[in-house]
Amino acid sequence: QWQLVESGGGLVQPGGSLTLSCVISGFTLSIYDIGWFRQAPGSEREGVSCITKRGTETVYGEAVKGRFTISRDNTKMTSHLQMDKLTPEDTGVYFCAVRFGVQVRCPLYVEDYDHWGRGTQVTVSS
Repeated sequence: QWQLVESGGGLVQPGGSLTLSCVISGFTLSIYDIGWFRQAPGSEREGVSCITKRGTETVYGEAVKGRFTISRDNTKMTSHLQMDKLTPEDTGVYFCAVRFGVQVRCPLYVEDYDHWGRGTQVTVSS
């Protein structure tokens, strides 16, 4: 039974930081890419960052480049998303997802990921 569980969301002031975690079970994680996505109210789900199955390549969306850092630990079956310099535009529900890794680079498209967590809410507000 596969499962992805996100945690670490919350309310933070603009300019602050949060670290999201995703605990993954039911997969041989070392053959899966991991992606982080977010969805703001009234908006479509968008790609935030992804990391390839062995952690050798990372991709960031333009909106978060230079502020967010993705990581993974295949032995601990986890992924983290370190988020710094947060702005109100970063508000939304954040999801982690996995896909079978077959390419050198991971995609940041929702339709490319097969299994999803339920998300964790991040609110950036003063």
